[in-house]
Amino acid sequence: MHVAVYGGSFNPPHVAHQLAVTYVLATHAVDTVWVMPTPSHAFGKALAPFHHRVEMCRLAMRHFGPRVEVSTLEADLAQPSRTVDTLRAMRAQQADRQVSLMIGADILPETPKWKGWEDIQALAHILVLGRSGYPAAGSVMLPEVSSTEVRQRLAAGQGVDHLVDRAVVEYVAAHGLYRDQG
Repeated sequence: MHVAVYGGSFNPPHVAHQLAVTYVLATHAVDTVWVMPTPSHAFGKALAPFHHRVEMCRLAMRHFGPRVEVSTLEADLAQPSRTVDTLRAMRAQQADRQVSLMIGADILPETPKWKGWEDIQALAHILVLGRSGYPAAGSVMLPEVSSTEVRQRLAAGQGVDHLVDRAVVEYVAAHGLYRDQG
């Protein structure tokens, strides 16, 4: 089995996250994508509660059926969770599993700060996806959408219907998320 791991804060998930999953499923020989919200941010950024972000990911990824799984594996690991530890845990669970790691090209400059970047590259094939201002050779350019922008718009009482799946927008409203933060 070949799993593409798509980790992140997903605070909240938005259409560029969905498009990244669509792109990888359509263009790479993967059996499934594991969308993996992190319980806590490795660099200490404030996040909405984990259970809300997991549920929003489930809502955003529901269109993909069984080819996409929202995984809470990182919640069982020491916090703050680190990508290398997640990949090692996956390897321990199933040594013959082939793993790719999906990351945005905008994250590449941060990888020297990551714990065990060299080990990450040994544990997983890296799938780099282009982001605005950060092209990636052999990849599409994802639209310029960020969770930061979504949170700012929500805090300002502005609409995000064009940036976020309708079910996620409804969930955010029903649970009063992101009203008082940018």
